[in-house]
Amino acid sequence: MDYKAYLVEELDGVYSGSIKELQMQDIESGNVIIKVHYSSLNYKDALAASGVKGVASSYPFVPGIDVAGEILESSTDNFKIGDKVIATGYKLGMSVFGGFG
Repeated sequence: MDYKAYLVEELDGVYSGSIKELQMQDIESGNVIIKVHYSSLNYKDALAASGVKGVASSYPFVPGIDVAGEILESSTDNFKIGDKVIATGYKLGMSVFGGFG
């Protein structure tokens, strides 16, 4: 399944972001995929998108450390498809693709 996301990429030390069509990856055990309804622009998102070291773990990546939506896929018994969720922080938008997708 494809989805649109704000993808930040780095080329020769220059960081740029644009809306891209991405392909959904298989989820790892214990994880979920959230259909994003809302995401905020956080200060940390701006830092990571501009290439400040120590915020994003690697590039390319999708920022968005805050997200509200519903479970689209789940590989854990803790969340069922259709559950409404809010997520903030942890690895979201830093080492795993975030809410801007």
